[in-house]
Amino acid sequence: MAKLPVPLRFDWDQGNIEKNWQKHEVHFKEAEEVFFNKPLIILEDTKHPQMEGRFIALGITNKNRNLYVVFTIRSDKVSKAFPRIRIISARDQSKSERRLYAEKEV
Repeated sequence: MAKLPVPLRFDWDQGNIEKNWQKHEVHFKEAEEVFFNKPLIILEDTKHPQMEGRFIALGITNKNRNLYVVFTIRSDKVSKAFPRIRIISARDQSKSERRLYAEKEV
C-alpha cells in the first residue's frame, strides 16, 4: 500500500487535466478531494506495472461522487523532498468498484 505524503501536495500534467475532464467530466480539484475524505481505500495497480509504482484510490468527493483515481507518488525533481501525488486519471467508480468500496467502508 502507498504511504501518502504529508502534507498532501499534488502535481498535475496539463494533458491529464484536460483528458480527465473531456473523457470523464472529472475536474482536477474534484479528483484531489478523495484524498481528504474518509473512507479512502488505496490499492496497488497491478494491471499496469510501471517503473514507478502506480496506485488506485477509491474515494468520495465533497459532493458524494464515488471516484476511481489512478496515481503515482513523485518526489521533487531538484531536492527529492516534498513528495507529491501525481494523478494520472480519474473517473466514476464502476458498479463492482462501488461494491468493493462499500464493503471496505464498514
